[in-house]
Amino acid sequence: MPWQSTFRASGYASYLVMRELDETAAGGPIAARLAAWRRRRGLTWDDLASNTGLEPDYLAGLEAGREWMDRRGRLAALATALRLDVADLTGQPYPPRGEEHAAVRAVAFHLRRRLVHRQADTAPGVLLEDLAERTRAAARADAAGDEHHLALALPDLIEAADRAMAAAAGPGREEAVRLRVDVHVLGAGLLRRLGYKDLAWMLLHRARSGTLEPLPVLVEEVRLLIDLGLPEYALARAERAEDARADWQLPALAAVAQAMVGHRPEAEQLLATATERATDARESSLVVAARAAVAAEYGDAGEAADHARAADQEALSGAGRSGLLLVAAAAEARQGRADQAAARLVEAEAVAPLRLRLEPFARDLVAALVDRTTVQAAAVRELAERAGLR
Repeated sequence: MPWQSTFRASGYASYLVMRELDETAAGGPIAARLAAWRRRRGLTWDDLASNTGLEPDYLAGLEAGREWMDRRGRLAALATALRLDVADLTGQPYPPRGEEHAAVRAVAFHLRRRLVHRQADTAPGVLLEDLAERTRAAARADAAGDEHHLALALPDLIEAADRAMAAAAGPGREEAVRLRVDVHVLGAGLLRRLGYKDLAWMLLHRARSGTLEPLPVLVEEVRLLIDLGLPEYALARAERAEDARADWQLPALAAVAQAMVGHRPEAEQLLATATERATDARESSLVVAARAAVAAEYGDAGEAADHARAADQEALSGAGRSGLLLVAAAAEARQGRADQAAARLVEAEAVAPLRLRLEPFARDLVAALVDRTTVQAAAVRELAERAGLR
């Protein structure tokens, strides 16, 4: 067969496969993409089970809709076995659903353009006081889980931070560098949650000043590596933080990474360290939320639910509270309490709407609960509609 014909034949076959995958990528559950890629790779459930350590019955139930994905370690294992990026299974970034989601998605275009745009030397500088106030406002939106306001602020804010550092000299330069790091980390976090993980990594690399690795950059890099399904790399990154002896976030994140690879004693030790380093009610509550997430990663739904109930929700901002409620919902669902799980999800969406709807595990749980709820059936259907799952 001439090479042109071979190319056309292989191209048409690839088109059919990608069309199949595209149809599953329109916001549905992870199981649909898993099934399409498993068939594409020519694997059986037993093949996947032997390559991942997961039970064939679980995999069959996942594809049949009897199961759902709620553990990072399992998702990472499946992606590795199928030679995929985790995003190929989660379907991120998701098609826009509503004007606010579309606006948040658009920020990726603007930030990509910013990454390749070279600031003119003649551009005017920025007052550090103004930049600091704008950065604090963006940080408040991030803590609240308000993706829309954060996305609207970021492109101009990153440009302003670049100009401020370029123009700063003397005593003001250190403050300009710090603000620029904070702004870039906020942008990387949003891109990570949207699913633009390559852009997030580029933004974090850009945030460094010379050979320095600021602690906020390292923390966000560990989050990114966990979301990429690379817990071993996340742990190695966390160990590089020489100036983090008083920080609670890195040990809490490292505990999640250890749980992903099945190292429970190491995870518990790291959680104890994080508990010791927490300095106020908010940090202590976030560590308890991390304990709940680690227990869920081990598959101990009862323990996860206990920790979720023990956390002080009043001490948490919108993003932290939404994340805790998602863990609580997953734990309730695993114990067969679908209506209680649905109620937690609805509460989480009310706190931080887009933050919840764009979270892969939340979307998978919503899809699983649609046919399992009674009292909360209408609320779950409406949530699924808003998330683009129906």
